[in-house]
Amino acid sequence: MNQDNTPGLIPFTIDLTFEEARRRAEVVAALGPDWDPVAALRGEDEAYALLYSGLDAEQQRTYDLLVAAGVLSGEEPGRAAAH
Repeated sequence: MNQDNTPGLIPFTIDLTFEEARRRAEVVAALGPDWDPVAALRGEDEAYALLYSGLDAEQQRTYDLLVAAGVLSGEEPGRAAAH
């Protein structure tokens, strides 16, 4: 005998498309009118180059192994690690 008198589950769905668009608009607004995406990417490239500059021979070998394994991205444009 089933003593559970709770009603069945009622499907509940929310479309978050509007909220995601609003969130993105708020992010862009918070960046302000002076935000330059090209300059930001250029700065990231410069920081990446500086981070891996001046490696000694062993560090360079390790770096090359990590790039070959896809753990680190190389120096090509649009770098993104494979994993």
